[in-house]
Amino acid sequence: MHKKLLTVSLALTALLLFIGLMPVHGEEAIYHSTVRLHVIAASDSEEDQSIKLEVRDAILALTNPLLADCASQKEAVARLEANKESLKEAARAVLTRAGREDAVEILLGTEEYPTRSYDAFCFPAGEYVSLRVLIGSGEGKNWWCCLFPPLCLGAATVSRQNAEDACISVGLTPSQYQIITESDRPVYRVRFKLLELFSSAE
Repeated sequence: MHKKLLTVSLALTALLLFIGLMPVHGEEAIYHSTVRLHVIAASDSEEDQSIKLEVRDAILALTNPLLADCASQKEAVARLEANKESLKEAARAVLTRAGREDAVEILLGTEEYPTRSYDAFCFPAGEYVSLRVLIGSGEGKNWWCCLFPPLCLGAATVSRQNAEDACISVGLTPSQYQIITESDRPVYRVRFKLLELFSSAE
């Protein structure tokens, strides 16, 4: 009986791995079509967390129009790279108004992200191109979102219809877009969890 249970368990594990990893091309397209935003507060104090959100809003106020007509991740990255100083100045202006002298770093490169949910969207874990805004010592809680295509508007996300149009305009197919909007389906939950486990094990 014990041997039979072990065999069934191994078979189920293999099946879950197959379900979780088989449709990997959809995730790859998401990694290669998006730019994420990662804002890191100086600390977890109430003031620093509030400043983090103000910095987020200042960054989005610049990037939303800046990236509005970009057709690819490559084009979005080039524009962000060319405007890093303006983004830094916008973040510094927030700190200056708050009477703070914290340094601000704007970093553009690849970064490992866990699975993240935003209202109706959920992005799989993996390595993404990321605009990282580091405030002060960067020891506080993070704020994450999708910068390109522009799916985050401050504390909220864009409407589902606008989000679908934005994702498809940068090259995602409708089935790939489903991956980030139907993550409550069991097949996606399994796949996202496995991707996160494998990412954290590397």
